[in-house]
Parts: sequence; C-alpha cells; structure tokens
Amino acid sequence: MARLRTEATKESLLRRVRKQRLKYITILPSLITILNGICGFAAIVFAGKGASIVVLQQKDVGGVEQFSYFAMSGYMVLIAMIADALDGRVARRVKSTSSFGGQLDSLCDIISFGVAPAFLMIKVLEYKLTGFAGINPTIENFLYRFIWLSAAAYMSCAAIRLARFNVENEEDESAHMSFMGLPTPAAAGVIVSLIIFHQETLPSLNIIIYALPFLALGASVLMVSRIRYPHILNQYIRGKKPFAHLIRVLLFLAFVLWSRQTALVLIFCGFAAGGFVKWLYYKVIHNRSYVTNPMSNS
Repeated sequence: MARLRTEATKESLLRRVRKQRLKYITILPSLITILNGICGFAAIVFAGKGASIVVLQQKDVGGVEQFSYFAMSGYMVLIAMIADALDGRVARRVKSTSSFGGQLDSLCDIISFGVAPAFLMIKVLEYKLTGFAGINPTIENFLYRFIWLSAAAYMSCAAIRLARFNVENEEDESAHMSFMGLPTPAAAGVIVSLIIFHQETLPSLNIIIYALPFLALGASVLMVSRIRYPHILNQYIRGKKPFAHLIRVLLFLAFVLWSRQTALVLIFCGFAAGGFVKWLYYKVIHNRSYVTNPMSNS
C-alpha cells in the first residue's frame, strides 16, 4: 500500500513538471538580456588581460585612442547596463513579460553586475600590489585576504539583492518607481566608474584604487538594505515633464560628453551616496526633531 502511494506521488510530481515546461519565449527581449550577460563575460575576459594597453585606430580622424584592458572591462559593464535597462522595457512594450525573462535577467545580472566588477576590482588591486617590492609577507597576505573578502561579500550581496528582487518584484510598470536597496547596476557602476576614472584620467592617484575594497563593502550593505532608491528613468525621464527639466537634461548630457570619466563617477557615486544620505536625514535628524517638537510634523 505504501508503495502504491509512493508511485502515485511520483506520477503527480511528474505531471506537474510536464505542465510547467517552457514552450514559448519572446525572442527580442531575451536576446537583449543575453547581450547583457555576454558583455559581463567580456568584462571578465578583459579584466583577466591585466593592465595591457589596447590601441583603437580612428580612421575618420586618422588618430589613435588608447584604452587599458581594465578600462575596457569597465566599459563592457556599462554596455551591459544599457542592455539591462532595455530588455525589461522592450518586454513590457510588446506585452510579453514572463517569469522566464525575469529569471534570465537575474542570471545575466549576476555575471555583469556581481562577478565582473568583483573580479575587475581584484585584478586591479593585485596589479597594484605587485608594484610594492619588499613588502612584509604578513601584511601582503592580510591585504590579499581582505581584497578577496570584500569581493566575495560584494558578489554575495549582489546575488541576495537579485534573489530578493525576484521574489518581491511586480510586473506592473507603475510599481517600478523606486528600488528597495541599491540596485546591482548602480553598485557595479560605483566600482567600474572609479576604475575607468583612474585608468584614463588620474593613473597616478592610487588612493582611488586602494579605496575600492571599502567602497565595495559599503555598496554590499546598501544593496541588501531597505533604503529606497529612485528609478531614474521612470521618475525623471518617462512621461511629461516641465520645459526646464529638458534644459537640465541637455546640460547634463553635455557634461557627460565633455568629460565622461568624471561624469560617470559623479553619477554612480552620487546616486549611491544620495539614497543613504536621504535615509540618514529622515532616520536621525527628522526623527530627532519630531521627538523634540511633536507638532512640527503636523
């Protein structure tokens, strides 16, 4: 009798699995999502090449532009962000959002915004540490352990952030006006923007690189926190806005074109710090003023 029950349970389970088999997917959003993952993989490959210089020939102007592989790795992560911003919007536009698309997006995100920035940070710091000849072996071992610990913490928190988003996410576009916790693309942007800025603008300012493990730990905490961050596209770009808003956007784009490295640092670091400062203000200063004068909030 027990055996028959076991067989019946197995049949019921197999029947449920067959019903859940995926039959159809939407091609265009899935291709954009996969492009996100490919860019993340390319970022890892470029980071593995080290501090070598890649030369790009500009045929139109007859000039030559040089990039380090570390900077190229950072730019691949930025391209992955563009693909990540487009895939969900395209899926909602063609009314083809699905659980498959959400799961695929998170799998690609953990490559592009979890593994790639962490690996890039490790390679950049390892390259810098090799320049210290005669460093105490105990200190060197401690530094390597700390770097790996911060990278592992960052990647783990990125995975937790994405898993939590999958559970709590709503497909309705109107619900996507803010994020709970620092989004993984923004956290990755903090790391890669500073690396790009260091590689292309101030290569001699090594304090930027040495600060990366601490910033990665800070970004890790912000990702898994309950601090609200605004959805930039939905809050400030989408829909009708005042005319002055257009002028501000144009000035902002002009600044990005004038100095993209500086602009990237200000955008990502300002976004990450802005949410925390706002939370701190309302949590500490605002609450304290309420306790001192309860009628001040009425």
